[in-house]
Amino acid sequence: MQAFDPDFCVTLTELLTWRRDVRHFRTDPLDEAMVLELLTLAQLAPSVGNSQPWRFVRVRTPPLRAALADHVDAERERATSQITDATRHDAYRALKLHGLGEAPEIIAVFCDDATSAGAGLGAATMPQTRLHSVMLAIHTLWLAARARGLALGWVSILDPAFVARTLAVPDDWTFAALLCLGYPEAVADTPELDRLGWQARLDPLAQISER
Repeated sequence: MQAFDPDFCVTLTELLTWRRDVRHFRTDPLDEAMVLELLTLAQLAPSVGNSQPWRFVRVRTPPLRAALADHVDAERERATSQITDATRHDAYRALKLHGLGEAPEIIAVFCDDATSAGAGLGAATMPQTRLHSVMLAIHTLWLAARARGLALGWVSILDPAFVARTLAVPDDWTFAALLCLGYPEAVADTPELDRLGWQARLDPLAQISER
């Protein structure tokens, strides 16, 4: 197994540290070759049984983009109305939850649950491992984008069925993520939710236990 030199390890640590979930994007268009390169790199992620179940849908039609943005805004309003704590309510309303109107690239990611690739290896007792594989592809895309000075934002305030229906994907595709990709307006030392007082990063050692 190849070992990488110490300088590379330092750079990798910096990349992991500076990965951000971004909401504020510039509207500058992305180079098409770079987008295709990133989507190709994402598919170097490991997958159960080498099933490669990820399916990337680039949302490029303006009416579809608008429909997704309107849906997310409506879901945000519904979620806001359910927050009873006044402080949290105001803090939530102040958050920008997506960049669907600004980001030059919108990508919906699905898991093909009916794929024949991999012949079901590793998924017989845990079929959700296919979806886990898709999540690894998303993280790989995230890091590859960040390494090139791009930002990615994961939009989660939505109804997966609405997204699948709007994009007319096959019935056996499971929705995984709606992603915004583009150049960030700015890069901050601290993640936005930490900076705005919503949630600080937890002590990593406190998340580790032994049995």
